[in-house]
Amino acid sequence: MCVPNDSSGCEDDRDDWVSEMIKEHMLSVLVEDKPGVMQRVSGLFRQRAYNIDSIAVGPCEKEGFSRITLITSGDEKVLEQVRKQLEKLIEVIKVSEMDPEECVVRELVLAKIHAPTGAIRSEIIQYTNVFRANIVDVSPETLTIEITGDPDKIRAFLDMIKTFGIKELVRTGITSITRGARLIEEV
Repeated sequence: MCVPNDSSGCEDDRDDWVSEMIKEHMLSVLVEDKPGVMQRVSGLFRQRAYNIDSIAVGPCEKEGFSRITLITSGDEKVLEQVRKQLEKLIEVIKVSEMDPEECVVRELVLAKIHAPTGAIRSEIIQYTNVFRANIVDVSPETLTIEITGDPDKIRAFLDMIKTFGIKELVRTGITSITRGARLIEEV
């Protein structure tokens, strides 16, 4: 698609258009807490060649049920297909799209950072304090840091410490809950 610009030329805005069409979607899926449910949900994505960018699952407030929070990318048509396919699974009780602006969104990360000298350790500790993270393990060569926060905070922290050398990194996946008194089931 070509859009005229001030220099009487043509500007390609396809990248902007594509990025608006393909966006991240956060879904909360209430499921029966039974063996194989997580595999069936992820298998549904695999069969249709959709990607799961993040997934977290655990028991919820209702006995015998779990909540899956997953992030996937695609346009509205893809999202609608994903929702319909998830709702066809017998163990799926409810699928809700979550608006990140109306939710508390968190992720937990454990990062083992290369810290061979006192000066480097001191600098890493300063970053850890600024980001309100915790040092949970110390060895002669590394510091293991636990940080919890929204995706922007996590990304900013990892950008700051990557220059020291991230030896190992594990992430829980994103979890979310609606703000205020409204429940996820009402979304």
